[in-house]
Amino acid sequence: MRMALGVSYGGTAYSGWQSQPGGNTVQDRLEAALERFATVPVSTVCAGRTDAGVHGLMQVVHFDTSLERAPFSWVRGTNTFLPPDIAVQWAQPVPDSFHSRACAVGRRYAYVLLQSPVRPSIEAARVGWVWRPLDEDAMREAIEHLLGEHDFSSFRASGCQARTPVKTLRRIDITRRGPPAGAGGPHGAASCYWRFDFEGDAFLHHMIRNIMGSVVAVGQGLRPPAWMGEVLRARSREAAAPTFSPDGLYFLGPQYDPIWGLPERTAGYDLLP
Repeated sequence: MRMALGVSYGGTAYSGWQSQPGGNTVQDRLEAALERFATVPVSTVCAGRTDAGVHGLMQVVHFDTSLERAPFSWVRGTNTFLPPDIAVQWAQPVPDSFHSRACAVGRRYAYVLLQSPVRPSIEAARVGWVWRPLDEDAMREAIEHLLGEHDFSSFRASGCQARTPVKTLRRIDITRRGPPAGAGGPHGAASCYWRFDFEGDAFLHHMIRNIMGSVVAVGQGLRPPAWMGEVLRARSREAAAPTFSPDGLYFLGPQYDPIWGLPERTAGYDLLP
């Protein structure tokens, strides 16, 4: 039978999702836990790989097994052997035709950014950080250039293995939580949290982190909003801003056709600003 799992994890301690010889990846830890529960090796396929330091709120994987257990047993049994920062959120049997990556019709990410004169502490490694105030109107104008189908070579890591740099960004939302813009704090500008939501058919390696670097450059007034369009048209990584920190990046999960009947969110969604 084929099983699908929804997995959440904090990526700070791991070298990304994909298995590596050193074994310090989320996939390595998950497969080791599955093997201990199932008493046989288990090989998983994920919906979307994440980089070192990137968090996952609902990574979806599938695997084939001859072990017959109730879905809840897969959740509790596997979690028994996982570290505290990785947990299976749900398990569900799926048809053999289901493939966690190939059946995904979209993917969602969020980037959470702290704007503050003082670096983060309790939220360290969970948020990105800027100390200069950001201009929301300028950032909104800049991201309009990215919506739709484009060649995103300017935001593609040199080691990206995607077959094509052409992707479709369907939605980018910006929300702000905190004191009103312009309010003062003990060190000048008031602190606040920014959340950037991305939805697209697929993403290139480092694509969102590279976009965030350029969005922040515009928000801080280092570049005009129209510059984002120039970067996109250049189709050159050298045209864009440096890659932004992985700390505030969250893989919210893939999107599937409702026919598969899979959950669309986990409890962790409600923790983000």
